[in-house]
Amino acid sequence: MHVISRKALKEAVTRHADLEAPLHTWYSIAKKAHWKNLTDVRQTYPHTDVVGDLTVFNIKGNEYHLIVKIEYRFSTIFIREVLTHAEYDKDRWKS
Repeated sequence: MHVISRKALKEAVTRHADLEAPLHTWYSIAKKAHWKNLTDVRQTYPHTDVVGDLTVFNIKGNEYHLIVKIEYRFSTIFIREVLTHAEYDKDRWKS
């Protein structure tokens, strides 16, 4: 998969240093993945959810949420944002 943009992940690590290893792991797995649908994603990340047209990954034991848009047809993942669990629960990211 092509991940756009890694910069968003690096910015999240700047705000939350404890995300460095989990996001690095996610990025390494995602860029090598050949996901064709949510079922494929859930084989690697079983607790992944879809909300509208976005895919939400639980990161670091559900402490954080990585919100992305996956274009399976083009093998591309667009990073939307990385939120703490508390930020995620405010639902502002849905607008």
